[in-house]
Amino acid sequence: MDSVTLYIKSFPAEVQEILTEIRALIKHKVPDVAESISYGIPAYKTNGKPLIYFAAFKNHIGLYATPQGHEQFKKELSIYKQGKGSVQFPLNKPMPMDLIERIIDFKVLANQEIAKPVKPKKS
Repeated sequence: MDSVTLYIKSFPAEVQEILTEIRALIKHKVPDVAESISYGIPAYKTNGKPLIYFAAFKNHIGLYATPQGHEQFKKELSIYKQGKGSVQFPLNKPMPMDLIERIIDFKVLANQEIAKPVKPKKS
C-alpha cells in the first residue's frame, strides 16, 4: 500500500471518502502528476513544481495551493478560514469540489507557464 493510501486510511470513514475524492480529482485532472507525502501530508507536483497539497484535521480539510493558487480565487475562498497559501474547508459543510477542481486547473496552467523554457534574446 502506498504512503498516500496509508495516510487516507488513518482517518475515519467519512473523512476517507472526502480525501479519496480529492485525490481522485487530482489524478483525473492531471494523469501524470507526481504523488508523494511531503511535510507529512499528500503532495502533488507537475513539471517538478508543487501543484497542491491536502490534509485532514479534526474539523476541516486543509487545501494548500500556495499563495498564487489562493490569490486567484480570493473572493470565492473568502467564506472560509485561510492562512498564507492555505484554506480550511469545514467537515460539517459540503466540500466545494467544483472550486477545488478550478484551483487545480489554475495551478496546472501556472506550473506549465513556469516550466516553459525562456527563449534567448537575439543580439
